[in-house]
Amino acid sequence: MRLPRLAPFCCIWRRRKAVRRKPDSTCGGVAKLGTSISTEPAMLQHIVANTPIYVWAILAFLLYRGVLAARDREITVTRMTIVPVLMLVLALQSIAARFGLGSPAMAAWLLGAAAIGLQRWRFGASRVTAGKPGTLRIRGSWTPLAAMLAIFVLKYALAVLQAVQPQLAAGPAFFLPACGLLGLCNGYFLGQLACDVAAARRAAAAPALAQAPVPANMG
Repeated sequence: MRLPRLAPFCCIWRRRKAVRRKPDSTCGGVAKLGTSISTEPAMLQHIVANTPIYVWAILAFLLYRGVLAARDREITVTRMTIVPVLMLVLALQSIAARFGLGSPAMAAWLLGAAAIGLQRWRFGASRVTAGKPGTLRIRGSWTPLAAMLAIFVLKYALAVLQAVQPQLAAGPAFFLPACGLLGLCNGYFLGQLACDVAAARRAAAAPALAQAPVPANMG
């Protein structure tokens, strides 16, 4: 006698399970909101757990260099080029591996790098003054740390999105702004480096000009 009452309930329960598992066509096959929310922490945990150790080593090195750059210190010109060159290699490696050096992504990077690089080189303020012989006194700033973390996050996001949503990562609506931002960050480092190197040359030439003999007036 109870079977007629239980049967409709079982059918409704099964139908609800089927509806819950049915992908939402408006979200491109993404699961229902409750299911996606419940799986997001697991997905993030899976992404972090499968990140290579060397990626976290690079992040630790960037944090160290960023905190170091926030303090006034004595530095040589050679050491001053380490971070800009490293950031340049990381950005170009990511663009070349995913899009190619002849792609629109590279053009977006070049546009961003040229825009901010020329601005910092021609109109930026130098951070260096004359220091001990063979060194320069560089003023501390938190901006290099912010730019380094921005490059790391963009590079990491490109890698993760290409693995999780390759179609979205390959769309120009995503990779053009992302590579343009990479170019802005790299342009900051390169333009600031050019500005600081120019100031260092002027500081090195100043003592030589001061000690140069003044020619006698032959008039």
